[in-house]
Amino acid sequence: MSRLETMLGFLEHDPDDSFARYAVALEYMSLKEFDRAVEYLEALRARDPNYVATYYQLGQAYTALEQWDAAEEAYRAGIATSRTAGDLHAASELEAALDELDTLR
Repeated sequence: MSRLETMLGFLEHDPDDSFARYAVALEYMSLKEFDRAVEYLEALRARDPNYVATYYQLGQAYTALEQWDAAEEAYRAGIATSRTAGDLHAASELEAALDELDTLR
């Protein structure tokens, strides 16, 4: 059984588990299946908008797909969410990713 199959099994067992959904998205990212990663990350954002880690990976996936505006929106939303949560380290990482995005466009 692959890691992806394992993660999908965890998610099937508990569809409300934010970490399981995030783990599935990360597996799709590692497989360079960015469209599928976006699908799971956007579903995670809709279900659990305060799951801060979502935003960095979502921005990365959109960047890989060269969907620049969507990547920027994900990073900016993540910065706001991180600051609200008091996670200044995550906010700083998201700000750096947003700055890097400007050089990729």
